[in-house]
Amino acid sequence: MFEIAEMGDVVLQSGATLRGARLSYKTHGSLNAARDNAIVYPTWYGGQHTDNEWLIGAGLALDPARYFIIVPDMLGNGLSSSPSNTLPPYNQARFPHVTAYDNVKLQHRLVTETFGIETLELVTGWSMGALQAYHWGSMYPSMVKRMLPSCGSARCSPHNFVFLEGVKAALTADAEWKEGFYDKPPARGLRAMGRVYAGWGFSQAFYREELEIKELGYSSLEDFLVTFWEGGFLQTDANDLLAMLWTWQHGDISANPLYKGDFDLALSSITAKTIVMPGQTDLYFPPEDSQYEVSKMRNAEYRPIPSIWGHQAGGAGLNPVDARFVNAALVDLLER
Repeated sequence: MFEIAEMGDVVLQSGATLRGARLSYKTHGSLNAARDNAIVYPTWYGGQHTDNEWLIGAGLALDPARYFIIVPDMLGNGLSSSPSNTLPPYNQARFPHVTAYDNVKLQHRLVTETFGIETLELVTGWSMGALQAYHWGSMYPSMVKRMLPSCGSARCSPHNFVFLEGVKAALTADAEWKEGFYDKPPARGLRAMGRVYAGWGFSQAFYREELEIKELGYSSLEDFLVTFWEGGFLQTDANDLLAMLWTWQHGDISANPLYKGDFDLALSSITAKTIVMPGQTDLYFPPEDSQYEVSKMRNAEYRPIPSIWGHQAGGAGLNPVDARFVNAALVDLLER
């Protein structure tokens, strides 16, 4: 089960008003009397709160017996306010553009207004969850004690933007797309989107070693492409995917009134003890971007994930070796 926080009418960075905004979330564990054991763990592109649970549990770093873990669903993911669940006139393709800044502003309201929390032990996240973690650290530096972003970045790079343009083009080329006002899911476009994504989500070495067969148990490369990639995207509303994609493409911790586009200033304003964990073979969040970010941060360590699983090294718990590596880093950070 999960909860819904009613946020009222919210004016977004775009200038549009998201009326009756709803923020879905799930909590694990209990908030202590001092209200100082809280962790925020945002979701990723296409993911929902249940997809984060591989890193939460007894004996893991994010142990509900010790911490109060809040997993907020990103706007656009089908549970929080999204194109697929918003009433006209802002339904479907008319859903307003939402930034990571907008998301974290609402998450901050949830944390402070609903739970009365003033400090966070940790903010962590994978992929777009990492983007939100960076926003937490830069927007509320005095509140966030520790931060661990994995396989993500503090802003969308030009190359990353171009990759997403290809993904978007594959989806919207479907005749059933109908400019976002479709009567039935544009299945051909969703399948094509999955095929395009497949070449980026894992590394060249992953495919060379046939790990989709040897480790994930698919019967062939084609079986993997159809079941894992096409099947995954077919489960998500197309407008929801495009809304989150826009958020991703416009991710930038300095694109707000606090920093006015000064990216280095935004990074240097993060005071949290931080471990930045790129995937060593991530094709769209390359380690070089993370190295630059760490160089501008006050209290950050660069610790890449030594894996050939590409972007997937840091998320979804697909690979137990990488999952243990990420969990160990969280343990290390939480003990500091």
